[in-house]
Amino acid sequence: MLHLFLCCLALLLSPAKPDPDPLQDYCVADNKTPQSVFINGVPCINPNLASASHFKTSVLGKPAKTSGNPFGFNVTLTGVANLPGVNTMGLIMVRGDIAGNGLIPPHSHPRASEVTICLTGSVLVGFVDTSRRLYTQQLRPGESFVFPKGLIHFLFNLDSSNPALVLSGLNSQNPGTQITSLAAFTSNPLIPDEVLRKAFQINGQDIAKIHKNLGG
Repeated sequence: MLHLFLCCLALLLSPAKPDPDPLQDYCVADNKTPQSVFINGVPCINPNLASASHFKTSVLGKPAKTSGNPFGFNVTLTGVANLPGVNTMGLIMVRGDIAGNGLIPPHSHPRASEVTICLTGSVLVGFVDTSRRLYTQQLRPGESFVFPKGLIHFLFNLDSSNPALVLSGLNSQNPGTQITSLAAFTSNPLIPDEVLRKAFQINGQDIAKIHKNLGG
């Protein structure tokens, strides 16, 4: 199943390269030297100091707790902190643990497309395009789905009793994530209530309740 996912990831993401191509074989991230010059990425260590361990991580094999999240999900990402060899490669991997009836709420990645495979459980996925058309499918173990770059999408565990597990690949080292509800109601500073009332066609009491529920 993992082999199938990796093949799908390679085929789907190879034509889309939002990150610049690397200019060397690899650029293992230097996570120890304080960064004094800020660049579009992470500085490299001396290539002669690279080892096989820089290209390996076990973080995706560890379940994450979902109990502390109001939506019932948790995500574990690979990145330069736990996988230094991924630096400049233009991709990351994400493990998504979703509790029974848990939801990875509507969100978007402004800098990446995403391909997801369901490993366990039954997951309803979908995205909305710019004409407000919804594309949705129910994924079972071994099935994959693609979310286009920048479009709002979600993942919902249809099983109320058992957790679900998904694995995703995104074609950017730093895809960015904006959860729609949190962006609208927990920004800093907060979006004016008048704007939220008009945008969502709700009243002041609704706004106060949503702020409280989301921690805004």
